[in-house]
Amino acid sequence: MSAKECGHHGKGHNKFRRRLLFGILFFILIVLITVLLIWAILRPSKPRFILQDTTVYGFNSSVPNFLTSSFQVTVSSRNPNDRIGIYYDRLDLYATYRNQQITPRTSLPPTYQGHKDVNVWSPFINGNMIPISPDFSTSLSSEQASGSVFLTIKIDGRVRWKVGAFVSGRYHLYVRCPAIITFGSKFNGVIVAQNAVKFQFVTRCSVSV
Repeated sequence: MSAKECGHHGKGHNKFRRRLLFGILFFILIVLITVLLIWAILRPSKPRFILQDTTVYGFNSSVPNFLTSSFQVTVSSRNPNDRIGIYYDRLDLYATYRNQQITPRTSLPPTYQGHKDVNVWSPFINGNMIPISPDFSTSLSSEQASGSVFLTIKIDGRVRWKVGAFVSGRYHLYVRCPAIITFGSKFNGVIVAQNAVKFQFVTRCSVSV
């Protein structure tokens, strides 16, 4: 074979490789455009969370700058989408007072939520002698003495969306649920056990994804 024929043979291989690469890139582009179009048409809505009730087993701020508390909360989540499922890969629930965390995080089990499905969790969250800032300790004692304390039940996690066989990457989930605990003469809960009081809220939570 002459040098000229070898040169033409090499150029043919290079041309074939370029066409193959172009075809692969074109196919990937079509797939991405299709997924984006489906995503835009379906327009996934974020899940809706509701704080249904909070049962208080203990709430003691008598030691300055420390708080001991024990709760059981019931939280429900609804998937409002008709054609999109939700994977809850991680959900951590905890209580805060004025944005300061007053209980350790409690992890909820990973789960999948189908179209229009509702999930309900009732975990316990406990904090034993959790240090709080002096300013917050003073205001907490004052609020408790006046009859009510405003808390926020928070859920932080990771979710994925499922559209047919396609599963998205992970997204951060932030849920914030207001809860008002009352004491003394203004008490309006229901006694469910010794030293345990249930407060029914049915409060919609704010959700960010």
